[in-house]
Amino acid sequence: MGLVQAVVGSIGGALADQWKDFYTVPDGLPATAALFAAVPRGTNAGRGSNTKGSSNIITNGTKIVVPEGYGLLLFQDGAVTGFAAEPGGYEWRSDDINSKSIFAGDGLVDSLIMQSWERFKFGGQPGSQQAAFFVSLKELPENRFGTQSEIYWDDGFLGTQVGAVTRGSYTLKIVDPILFVKNFVPARYLQSGEVFDFTDMDNAAAGQLFNEVVGSLAPAFSLYSNDPAKGNRITKLQQDSIGFAHSLSAAVENAYQWKSDRGLAIVKTAIVSIEYDANTRELLKTVQRADALSGSRGNSNLQASVAQGMQSAGENTGAAGMMGIGMASGMMGGLGNLQQPATPAAPAAEDPIAKLKKAKEMLDLGLITQADYDAAKAKALGI
Repeated sequence: MGLVQAVVGSIGGALADQWKDFYTVPDGLPATAALFAAVPRGTNAGRGSNTKGSSNIITNGTKIVVPEGYGLLLFQDGAVTGFAAEPGGYEWRSDDINSKSIFAGDGLVDSLIMQSWERFKFGGQPGSQQAAFFVSLKELPENRFGTQSEIYWDDGFLGTQVGAVTRGSYTLKIVDPILFVKNFVPARYLQSGEVFDFTDMDNAAAGQLFNEVVGSLAPAFSLYSNDPAKGNRITKLQQDSIGFAHSLSAAVENAYQWKSDRGLAIVKTAIVSIEYDANTRELLKTVQRADALSGSRGNSNLQASVAQGMQSAGENTGAAGMMGIGMASGMMGGLGNLQQPATPAAPAAEDPIAKLKKAKEMLDLGLITQADYDAAKAKALGI
């Protein structure tokens, strides 16, 4: 009975696999899907009759359509045999006996009799495994990270160690699909019906990436805030999604070799929140106050503070308080040293007696008339 089943299975499978197929992207994929098998379209609008072909054999002449933003990986017996990075329609061609088809011009004997004999030896099923997988070449979003407690790094601008709890997300890109599949993707995802998704909580490989990113956050903050090109300010982090992504990617690569070993890279980040520890918050307040009191703004604030101090002293202690401020200002070099703008001194009023003497001398010398002298005298005396 087993022999009959093998013969029937081998002949029926060989006949079914003569049909060309049409492979494309499966329905219902999440936007974060990174790797998944191409699926045949056995029917379309009720048309199509190839419903009994082997799931692990792709017939010669089969067309595979690669959409924009995806690459196509070809497998033969578990090994990667080809890769296409450009979108468009491709035709499958293989030298494997199980892929040969009378519809692809491979001949009747090779396509049917030899396939049936080979399959008979494996109990009726094909003795090969062929597969086509789509791999995303887009930025894959919604890869989240966060710290449970403070992370610490040395900050060049503040000149000390700072700490914070942070959370956010990053976009990930597969920059080398072959390296990614060979070195990182678990075997369970290299079969039909499985989808490798970095955001899947049940994906242990994705969980490992999360842990490595969290472990790289402190070095990434240090790389970013101590880069002279960034101005050494941690306050720029939340406005610089690409700049911090470069620092995070560099820290991850240095520690875990994502790009060189796994074909992965971080492209952009979004820092949702940074909650600094108490010491860092106080330090940032001091820095902000110093920034606010620098330059002309600081001069204005200083003058306003002195004026307020004088007013308070006068209201609370009277002349004694004002005298105290005067003594203090004298010890500090006077209020003029408080960066106040210099005010030109008013010209001293001329002595009226001296003016009359000068006018009398001019009258005696005949330089002015008696009427001129009388007018000058009236002006000097205020009459």
